[in-house]
Amino acid sequence: MSCAPTVGGLKKKVGRLSIDVESLKHTDSHHKSLLTGLSGKQVGGFLVRTPRKSKEHQNLVSQLCISGYDGTRELSPSNLPVIDPEDYVSDDDLNVQQAREELMNQGSPLSEMYGSIFEMRYGECEDTKEAYDHTGKTTYIEACKKIGVIPVSYFLRNMHNPKLIMKHHGLGPQGVKPICISMVSNTHVVKLSLADNWLGPQGGQHVSEMLKENCFIQEMDLSDNRVGQLFAETLVDLLSVNITMTKLVLSGNELDDKAAIYLAEAIMVTNRLEDLVISHNKFGEKAGIVLGPAIAENMTIKSLDLSWNHIRRKGAVAIAQGIKHNMFLKTVNLSWNGFGLDGAIAIGDALKANSVLDELDISNNRITAEGAVIIGKGLAVNENLKVLKMGKNPMQTAGCYGILAALLKNPNSVMKRLDFSDILVNKDFREMAQQVKEQLPDLNIHTGGDSLPTRPKARIHPMLKLRNYIAKHDLKLIDVFNKWDTDKSMSVTYEEFVAGVEELGLKLEEEEINTLIHELDKDGDGEINYSELVAGETDFTEKERKMKSIISGFKLAVIEAKA
Repeated sequence: MSCAPTVGGLKKKVGRLSIDVESLKHTDSHHKSLLTGLSGKQVGGFLVRTPRKSKEHQNLVSQLCISGYDGTRELSPSNLPVIDPEDYVSDDDLNVQQAREELMNQGSPLSEMYGSIFEMRYGECEDTKEAYDHTGKTTYIEACKKIGVIPVSYFLRNMHNPKLIMKHHGLGPQGVKPICISMVSNTHVVKLSLADNWLGPQGGQHVSEMLKENCFIQEMDLSDNRVGQLFAETLVDLLSVNITMTKLVLSGNELDDKAAIYLAEAIMVTNRLEDLVISHNKFGEKAGIVLGPAIAENMTIKSLDLSWNHIRRKGAVAIAQGIKHNMFLKTVNLSWNGFGLDGAIAIGDALKANSVLDELDISNNRITAEGAVIIGKGLAVNENLKVLKMGKNPMQTAGCYGILAALLKNPNSVMKRLDFSDILVNKDFREMAQQVKEQLPDLNIHTGGDSLPTRPKARIHPMLKLRNYIAKHDLKLIDVFNKWDTDKSMSVTYEEFVAGVEELGLKLEEEEINTLIHELDKDGDGEINYSELVAGETDFTEKERKMKSIISGFKLAVIEAKA
């Protein structure tokens, strides 16, 4: 930083004082000549050093009597170089206050001149010196003017806060450039988020260059900016230089298998990064193959998020093997990928060997009941895993049961939470869960709820029950009616109908009896005659025939559609 005021031709810089003789306010040629040729003499307590590079100065000073010079001798500054007193004066060689007083008491024409010099160097500069801008506010405004963008008022108001959130500001590559320029010298911001600003590859480059210089930012969020492969290429240099950043979020940046090559190298060279989030990208099987060995080699990352990618088959196996050999990872999120059976086998093997991992999320990874049982074999010997998330996998209650059975076999398990979200479980699982909780009292198990209850039997129409009874006992409808018509009036009251149903042994609920009476008593006179009974049975038979016809036609249409 510099302080460069100009007073009477004197130009002051921090650590250096330069004098332009021709622009001095002292127009007396004798003063200028004398100042120009000054070198190598002791004036009171003030030591004037002779520059090694200027022999003319040494020769001239030997001819001058500094303390007694009265200005009568003519000196020509044209044949003397302009001097820089910083080359002659050292703070170690003099007592500033004493030297100033002695010079001012000399009575020579130099008194006023050196008084001005001392005032500029040790007095006046203190008042004109600008305070260092730790936020970079001035730099930001100047950069905005130069680049031609409008300053972001939110940034100006909050650039002194330790946590600066700049999400959804639509900065673009041009808008983020002045921010990066000012953040180079910012010493306040520790957590910076530029998420969802459409920075693109060019904006990513600006951020990368800034992070190489800034030594205060510890957490950086660049999610949803589509920085792509170009930014990934800069990560190697960035993470090898930056020694303060511990968390980097690169979600939603269209990083693919090619970008994974550079990212893998960056993971291996970093010696500071502890939390890496690279979810919601385009990593596929090849990316997994590349990233797996890098994960195994890394010694600083404690939390890794690879969720919402397309890692499967050999890539899934490589990632699992990386986890197996890594001795520093505490939390791993692999959800929403597609590990399948191959990945499940590798995960089970990793859990047998890894003794550091605390939390593992493998939700929605196409893991079947078979895969869950294999993972359970790893859990049967694992003594460190505390949280396991396996929700939304097609392993059904059998897979969940297999996980519980494995924990029951492991007396040294420290499991705290099992997440089987959206997976329905049955009564057997509940009973097993109760046994596991007796062994692990602090265990919290979350499921998608109990299995769907058995579908209730279709309700049989009471008329159908009556008809089936008649057929079963080889009776006729008139025989049943005669049993109900106790007074032989050829009509049956409601009371007689209810009593007759009970006498036949028909198991009809009160609601069913009421339904039957309502359908048979066509005229609503409160009695059912034989004609109404026959008509009711005939109508029911016709409705049944039509329903069967509709169902048959629907099934035929489905078959034809499939064909």
